[in-house]
Amino acid sequence: MNVKLLKTLSETASVPGQEDNMRKFVRTKLKPIVDEISVDVMGNLVGLKKGAGAKRKKVMIAGHMDEIGFIVKHIDNKGFVRLQPLGGFDPRQLFAQRVIVHGKKALKGVLTYATKPTHLLRGDEAKAPPTLGKFYVDLGMAEKAVKRSVEIGDMVTLDRTLEECGDCVVGKSLDNRIGVYVMLEAVKKVKSHKVDIYAVATVQEEVGLRGAITSSFNIAPDIAIGLDVTIAADTPGSTEDSYVSQLGDGVALKIMDGSMISHPKLVDHLKKIAKSKKIPFQMEILPFGGTDGGGMQRSHGGAVSITISIPCRYVHTVNEMANKKDIDAAVDLLAAYLECAHLGEYDFA
Repeated sequence: MNVKLLKTLSETASVPGQEDNMRKFVRTKLKPIVDEISVDVMGNLVGLKKGAGAKRKKVMIAGHMDEIGFIVKHIDNKGFVRLQPLGGFDPRQLFAQRVIVHGKKALKGVLTYATKPTHLLRGDEAKAPPTLGKFYVDLGMAEKAVKRSVEIGDMVTLDRTLEECGDCVVGKSLDNRIGVYVMLEAVKKVKSHKVDIYAVATVQEEVGLRGAITSSFNIAPDIAIGLDVTIAADTPGSTEDSYVSQLGDGVALKIMDGSMISHPKLVDHLKKIAKSKKIPFQMEILPFGGTDGGGMQRSHGGAVSITISIPCRYVHTVNEMANKKDIDAAVDLLAAYLECAHLGEYDFA
């Protein structure tokens, strides 16, 4: 796999509503491999790769560009920065982290919990569970200096690089830079196809699937495929029945999650392709949460939908981990499907 490309995707800052940097980079990679490229009013990047057939079906594939992060909510009289979260954080995973505040210039800061030092904590105060609202950023600067560079609404992201770790990659925002990566690599790999492929890098997924809903209403796809990570809880503290997926067992085909039930005939079609191409795969049932697939499924009169998932450990932390072979399997399966998508018959007649 192209680790260098994924590393750039992972490390580019892009919280919901402020996806500009990511959109600019993805555009440079998408433009050479599609026939048309555009940006809608919400900021979704749409690439169209035209098919060769008559009466062509429209297949929309979507990976979201945004990552969980923060924006600046308040700067106090000592220069400490208070935060508004964008997306679902577990506050237990945020202690002793570093962040970047993207103001007039990028400022490194310490993400800190507003509490007494551990040596001074006693009783119930020491046992209280952490809450997101008590985190702040210390930029090591006085109030006036902070306010010269930082404004309310500025983006704040976790400061972490992507690294290779054994058979895996680990870093921030693999949710969902892996989905964008799979989209780019699969579209590039497709050699011939009879469908119109709409490759969409969506915005604001982490705050309600908003970009996918908007872009799919414009496109009105016949078939919609979300590209995202899924939970791999195959770690100490979980039981086998709650793993959802496992690292190294291949790409995951979503049966359902909290936002959608995948079209069963599309699930079967992808299973057949994976078996015929000897692409490793596993089945996924995610009890909670959702992806762009759920947003696209409900556009206009509905679309035949599924999400192709990449198993990921430690989702919504700065150390998200995915297996490189699973990522490659997702690219191979999506490319193989796009080359034969016209063969699918998905109605319930």
